[in-house]
Amino acid sequence: MTALTVRPMTPDEYAQWQTTIATEYAAEQVAAGRWAADGAVQRALDENAELLPDGLQTPRTLLLTAVDAAGAPVGRAWVSLDHPRGAPDVAFLYDIEVAEPHRGKGYGRALLAAVEQATRETGVGALELNVFGHNATAISLYGSSGYDVVTQQMRKAL
Repeated sequence: MTALTVRPMTPDEYAQWQTTIATEYAAEQVAAGRWAADGAVQRALDENAELLPDGLQTPRTLLLTAVDAAGAPVGRAWVSLDHPRGAPDVAFLYDIEVAEPHRGKGYGRALLAAVEQATRETGVGALELNVFGHNATAISLYGSSGYDVVTQQMRKAL
């Protein structure tokens, strides 16, 4: 497996990530037809602020930067050790991403494994995530990494 470790995000990484994740999340929600484009980025920023009221210091939260063998950042992850719908002993992976220039090198699988290990070390027994139906690469990665579909939402354009 590709060599990769995770470490806590720095304050500078966190500040940059806040803008990046809100923009990306808003675009995904708009593309999925769940949100209107107008105001979507602000809505994403507001939702994230509710989930991370103390930023990097938010309790029971892992905000991680993935680094390669040379120590260069190649990705990120955000895990809440408390499930958003209250499932007991289940953490929730809100965000995981390998930066574009580093994709296709095995970092996605390595990052997922590192996030699972960091979560396991907290004593939480399971990790759950959502994935958009159009993201075939991620769906394949999660399936081949042992994740099972526990709910499924479907839509048909009329």
